[in-house]
Amino acid sequence: MSAARKIINDPVYGFITLDHPLLLSIISHPFYQRLRRIYQMAFAHLVYPGAVHTRLHHSLGAYHLMCVALSELKRKKTDISPEEELGAKIAILLHDTGHGPYSHALEQEIIKHTSHEALSLLIMQKLNEEFDGKLETAISIFTGTYPKKFLSQLVSGQLDVDRMDYLNRDSFFTGVAEGVIGYDRILKMLIVKDDSLMVEEKAIYSIEKFLVSRRLMYWQVYLHKTVLGAEKMLQQILKRAVAIGASSASPYLNFFLSGAYSTLPPEKWLNEFCQLDDHDIFCTLKNWQQHEDPVLSLLSRALINRQLMKTKLQSEPFSEDAIAEKKKEVVRQLHCSEEDAGYFVFAGEASNTTYDPADERIYILFKDGTVRDISEVDNALIQHNLKNTVKKYYICFWRTGDA
Repeated sequence: MSAARKIINDPVYGFITLDHPLLLSIISHPFYQRLRRIYQMAFAHLVYPGAVHTRLHHSLGAYHLMCVALSELKRKKTDISPEEELGAKIAILLHDTGHGPYSHALEQEIIKHTSHEALSLLIMQKLNEEFDGKLETAISIFTGTYPKKFLSQLVSGQLDVDRMDYLNRDSFFTGVAEGVIGYDRILKMLIVKDDSLMVEEKAIYSIEKFLVSRRLMYWQVYLHKTVLGAEKMLQQILKRAVAIGASSASPYLNFFLSGAYSTLPPEKWLNEFCQLDDHDIFCTLKNWQQHEDPVLSLLSRALINRQLMKTKLQSEPFSEDAIAEKKKEVVRQLHCSEEDAGYFVFAGEASNTTYDPADERIYILFKDGTVRDISEVDNALIQHNLKNTVKKYYICFWRTGDA
């Protein structure tokens, strides 16, 4: 194995240290290095030009926060063995390896009915075979089956280090100050009681800021109407390519767009999936700019050159009449069929729930030993504003004069 210590200079946290041979072997593996070639925020850079950081950046950042959290919990006499500590670190390093090209934008477009979490688990199981069963604890923590539940909560929960890093990191790279959170204070205030991850009373306001920042980042960045429109355009492009049987620039992408994977068990196509990244999509779009199909070529050319569809958001669904009128305009302008106009005009809904107590709770541990949900704390902002799901309805349509 390689040297037993590596220091990485991260623009958000400074120096990040990996100091175990197994960790170094994992980050050197092609399955992990692939994360360098996948944008963390898909098309957010079309609105926020600095948002070109990758899944690898985020993975290392979440790992760093996991290290800080574990050190703090151990300082508070929480029983965490060296094996459990290593397992939690591996779990967070690999938690996003199942993301495909452009992450959430294409999660159900390339491989149907399979989540990135399921693919991450498959990758961890494959690596476990390669590393002689040394990832068993990490897999158990990742899947939530490990006896110490708080370790799984650090990987995936309302206050996991995954969310803490992506809010902080995405805020840093987009320049959107609303996403800045007091992650360091929250980590300092973490505590385990009754095998559950909690936060000390002193961190109530930091938790509220964390939740408010999450909502603001979703609507200002992650679900920004222009970002949303670009992602939907890419989905339309791939749907059109599948409908007409267009060949891509990548044999790996062809394999999935053709549906060849669908008759095989996942372990048979996992290696092909791990060859896919953003470059497969982008190169394919460049090629499709000259495709003989006018719908595919026009949409590909528009996305490559950032000539994006107009996207509108509102609190109520768009009427069928409004959608039909937009389609008529496209038919007149592009001289296409009404069926093809559906690729240039479409509607749907986007939603976000900042804090759902039915999913998992954020518990506050008070000085007198009592425990309360953050939404039940007196005068808590979350109690009034952030528990409900917010839905917005969108319509994307071709801009007049863009043909």
